[in-house]
Amino acid sequence: MTNTRQVGEKLKSIRVLRNITIAELAERAGMTEEVISLIEEGRELPSLSPLIKIARSLGVRLGTFIDDTAVLGPVISRHGEVRKGISFSTGGRGYNPHLDFHPLAGDKSGRHMEPFIVEIEPSPAPKEAFSSHEGEEFLYILSGEIEIHYGREKHELSEGDSIYFDSIVRHSIWCPGPAAAKVLAVVYAPF
Repeated sequence: MTNTRQVGEKLKSIRVLRNITIAELAERAGMTEEVISLIEEGRELPSLSPLIKIARSLGVRLGTFIDDTAVLGPVISRHGEVRKGISFSTGGRGYNPHLDFHPLAGDKSGRHMEPFIVEIEPSPAPKEAFSSHEGEEFLYILSGEIEIHYGREKHELSEGDSIYFDSIVRHSIWCPGPAAAKVLAVVYAPF
């Protein structure tokens, strides 16, 4: 199952289970009915910010769209075990995905944080590709270099650097290259 299809199927099943129409979900999430339909049909995968808004509108965690099972106890991720993740772009429709998210606690039920290893492919600087959603983010650069546009500020980070920020402020993350960057990311998005 492709990432796009997986997200779409889970979205639709939760929406139907909660007896919410596409129109109601679109209104709650501040999106169009067309975009919700495209996501459910597996023809489009939104960037992280809209997916967080959809999750919040449905009253579920962001990870609900990514993980498959739920464990009550601790979840261990072993070195070298990379879980199949999901790819996003920081841009809107039609922007090529360049952020590959690999969940570190996908099986943990009831969690409030979403830890990921994120692989960021080099790409041109986004001009209008900003994200904004409730919550907080912590990024620790494992390898490579990234650039973060946060409000009107620009921060360049490299291996060993970290940043913790309020994700309600418009932000964009990209890798100026030449090699991909690897980041430990922890996202907190309250319901």
